[in-house]
Amino acid sequence: MQSQEPARTAGMPPSPAVAGVPDRYGVMMRIWKSTPFGWARRGALRGSALVLTEVYGLYKIHPAVWRWTARNYHPAMGRFARLHAWMTCQFAALDVPAYQDHLRKNGYRFRWWDLTSYPPTSKESYVTAYSEEERCWDGRLERVGTVVDESSGSSGVPYNWVRGKRELDTIHRNVAGFTTQVFPHHRLFVINAYSQGAWATGTNTGIAMAKIAMVKNTGPDLDKIVDTLTHFGTRYDYLVTAYPPFLKDLRDRLDENGFDWDAHKMYAMVGGEGMTEALRDYCEERFVSVLSGYGASDLTIGIGAESRLTVWLRDQIVADPELRAAVIGADESRIPMIFQYNPLETYLETNEDDELLCTLNSTAILSPKLRYNIGDEAMLLTFPQVERLVAQFPEHVAGMQRAQAVHRMRLPLLVLFGRKDSTVSFMGANIYPQDVEYGLYLGNPLAGQLEGFMLTLEETAQLDARPVVNLQLRQGVQLDEAAREQLTTTCQKGVVTHLLDVSRDFRQSVEEDASSTQITMRVHGFRTGPFVGGGSKIKKVYLRKGA
Repeated sequence: MQSQEPARTAGMPPSPAVAGVPDRYGVMMRIWKSTPFGWARRGALRGSALVLTEVYGLYKIHPAVWRWTARNYHPAMGRFARLHAWMTCQFAALDVPAYQDHLRKNGYRFRWWDLTSYPPTSKESYVTAYSEEERCWDGRLERVGTVVDESSGSSGVPYNWVRGKRELDTIHRNVAGFTTQVFPHHRLFVINAYSQGAWATGTNTGIAMAKIAMVKNTGPDLDKIVDTLTHFGTRYDYLVTAYPPFLKDLRDRLDENGFDWDAHKMYAMVGGEGMTEALRDYCEERFVSVLSGYGASDLTIGIGAESRLTVWLRDQIVADPELRAAVIGADESRIPMIFQYNPLETYLETNEDDELLCTLNSTAILSPKLRYNIGDEAMLLTFPQVERLVAQFPEHVAGMQRAQAVHRMRLPLLVLFGRKDSTVSFMGANIYPQDVEYGLYLGNPLAGQLEGFMLTLEETAQLDARPVVNLQLRQGVQLDEAAREQLTTTCQKGVVTHLLDVSRDFRQSVEEDASSTQITMRVHGFRTGPFVGGGSKIKKVYLRKGA
């Protein structure tokens, strides 16, 4: 949702301190900027941050160096990464106009080495409150080499994310390094089936993969992919990058065509939304390996990725309630995605609400991301912590050792439960409850029959993850089969029509895959099904994941 406060334009002075409250931060800044001591401190911070960025860059010189770093990561590096995150925030406090104003508004007080002294940023409190220029170093937006990515919010108004040339090079090298760690790369041909255009994942995946492989950017077009495989044949190992539902569609299409899976080596890397183990198993009946990546348009596409270890751990969490309780808590019934990530590049922490905060540890970032709250619920585990947890269950130790021996990364783990912003992601598009509500009620002559709704993302018998809108009838409303059919048809048409009107991402997904309009409507009697116990809640629940 866009901020109601008008954004300041580049070059405008920061907001004054609240009346009667000393502007300690402003005083400190004036001292730093006007005294030899301040000049020395600023110079030391600048120099240290720049040196650390260059040192970090060494492990991305070649994918082999990236692999060595991932395999030899030590928890002490995490403490070093936290220090660098603090320095990045302090460096931004000196040279990023928007961040200076953000600190002032939030009563910031300088504390040595304390990362938590810097107030978190978010889309609402920071991105929508300041212009792109204000959020860049020295208030300047580099033009040449800068690429603008796009994502849409619930209002349909696009958010623009600027990334400079050096930043993009860092992203591409990270993705390339990870890919060579977990997939064979000596004769790799990447079929990039992510949506193309202004979406970060599709465009950057294609560029990154071109550093290590031959690439064809087909987008989610089954015919193009079939033609590509037919033309190039068995000379290459194929890596398909795609959204999880599309990967299943590809497997089914190739099966229908009588594709010779035994003669081809097919791998897949998916992202953009969660993936169930059932869908992975289904796809891995044909693909050699299917792994997921985690990223966000707000931040970067390469925050974390699955490995054979994380896939093994997720499998065991599903199968063993005792291990699940030890790893994610006794009262936790959700099955999270699990990734490994590199804190040297992307420093992660969680707040008191278990929301993920991210700081990108590099001065190469054109618009710095500083303790940025993307709204995902998560927990973090070091590799030694996972070893100790699993060691409590001797029956699992050998399994973990076998899984770890495949990719050998000792990076920490990100246990991700998903968005806290009441959305479900489908084929690269976010679906918001408020948009569903508009579609259900606006101009619907049958809306009077409805008490409410609940949005879920559920796995079908065909292993697709599809949006479902559960409709609750009002107390006393009884409908026969024909009336229920009429209600579901009317509601489905209204929701799809509204999503097509307000969401660019949804329109794009429908253009590339017409099945994206298949949003199921399921009618329930008053306080039945997922609405049982709803009367005891003060607020209505509009979303339930993993129903």
